[in-house]
Amino acid sequence: MNSQYPVYTLSNECHDCYKCVRECLVKAIKIENGHASVIPEKCIACGHCVKACPSNAKRVRVDIDKAKNLILAQKDVYVSLAPSWSGVFEYSAAKMISILKKLGFKDVSETALGAQEVSIKTAQMLNEADKGLFISSACPVIVDFVRKYHPEFTPYITPIGSPAMTHAKMLRETYGDDIAIVFIGPCIGKKNEVNYSGLFDVALTFEELKVWLHDEIVDDTIVPVDTKNAFVPKQAYEGSLYPIDGGMNETIRRIGIKKEVQLMDIAGLESFDKALRNLKPDKLDRPIFVEALSCEGGCVAGPCISTEKAGISIVSDVLTRVKDREVIPKAPAVVVPYEIKEKKIVDSEYPIEEILKTLKKIGKHTVDDELNCGGCGYATCRDLAKALLDGDAEPSMCVSYMRKIAMRKAAALVRCMPAAVVIVDSNMNIIEANDSFMRMFTGDMYDVFKTRPEGLAGAAIDRIVDFADLFKTILQSGKELHKERYAVKNRLYDISIFTIEENEIVGAVISDVTQSETNREKISQKAHEVISKNISIVQEIACLLGEHMVETETLLSSIANDFDDKDDAEGGNNG
Repeated sequence: MNSQYPVYTLSNECHDCYKCVRECLVKAIKIENGHASVIPEKCIACGHCVKACPSNAKRVRVDIDKAKNLILAQKDVYVSLAPSWSGVFEYSAAKMISILKKLGFKDVSETALGAQEVSIKTAQMLNEADKGLFISSACPVIVDFVRKYHPEFTPYITPIGSPAMTHAKMLRETYGDDIAIVFIGPCIGKKNEVNYSGLFDVALTFEELKVWLHDEIVDDTIVPVDTKNAFVPKQAYEGSLYPIDGGMNETIRRIGIKKEVQLMDIAGLESFDKALRNLKPDKLDRPIFVEALSCEGGCVAGPCISTEKAGISIVSDVLTRVKDREVIPKAPAVVVPYEIKEKKIVDSEYPIEEILKTLKKIGKHTVDDELNCGGCGYATCRDLAKALLDGDAEPSMCVSYMRKIAMRKAAALVRCMPAAVVIVDSNMNIIEANDSFMRMFTGDMYDVFKTRPEGLAGAAIDRIVDFADLFKTILQSGKELHKERYAVKNRLYDISIFTIEENEIVGAVISDVTQSETNREKISQKAHEVISKNISIVQEIACLLGEHMVETETLLSSIANDFDDKDDAEGGNNG
């Protein structure tokens, strides 16, 4: 698990709903065999798919063992604790520190300390600028989004390490380079930041911390609290505002900037994406700083915030812990120079002929067929066609296409059935009827209905058949019915009526068995005649045999008696 990308999919839990595709702004999702998987090189680890997945199939890589191994290695492991912790855990600072120390950490420090240094450096840059665009580097998801999907704006990201990176450098300068640092917060993107910053060792989410606490500490109420415990090396102040939408800009205002500088805060990837469209930074006549955060509402609404508390309550708890300081330094004590390079995702370009050919494979033969319903997760049918060409999508993702295929199969099956098939609605009107039904029940009007595009659709069933009451019964009861050799006038029918939608739609399969029953009766009659004749013949033979046997027996008895009389006579002479 630890070697994989921070966001992954449990295939067995993924039920081809495509909600992750819809939620993913950058479409970093591949559908294969009906299952969704993350495309690492396209992903920015925003976590929207994790929050959106209805079956909990999207998971975040668990790095608890990495943190445990650092502690087992007997290293001094420090926690860089994101300021949003106070909105998640119902602990005092001393209690929180005591619990983390119980897990084996050397000490706990606030990431907000790094945030304060970042704000001071940013304010310094803005005060020195005459004009231009500045985009904050605090959110790793925003940084990846810009360098991958808006690479032309990469030069405008402030070349300063994030608060977590800055804080890690601060801790190493204070406690030595041989320490280990574990960041804990609500962000998935920080797991990627670990790899390219090299300043801290592991990034855990609040969810992971809760799992760890559950596994290691059965009852956190029995953990002794050392009231002397405090965040090291010192307490954070205005930097604790960072997890709130607009919090960074508020810290910059407190530091002080010239009036020409405009501060903007944009929370949410989609909003940020729209804000960049058609923007010409070189046309700006004043310094504009954009505090950009991936999550709507800020870090307190992060994908792994791990609390059911109301958003207002989380923000309130965070604000309650913010301490003001009378004097804020004008120069930063720690700065992490951060060179951010483009990593542009190049979209494949396909000729329109190839796109149109692909559209035909999903039943889109004309522009009118392109519904652009978004059911597949893509904004347009042509976007889906491109994804199909890229190998990131499957034809089955098109709901309208699959429905058409299902309807065609069903229609073909019904059309080719030799039995009559009819579907009736709750108003006793025919929804659909096959050719066999029309032949069986429309008589001389067959040719008329046959030429109608809709056939019998819309006709009242009681105007067509004489057993419409059976349909009414099934519509009311919701049960099924089967009648064998059901007599209607001079015909016999096998009728099966079944519910399609209870009390709304029923269907029936009907076979005319009149001829077969007639043939059966004729066969039965012939059989009886043959049997009767056979019995007569047998009886005659028996009688003849009986008479013959009597005559034979009489003759033989006479002969025997003659022999007996002769023997008696000879015996008397000899005597």
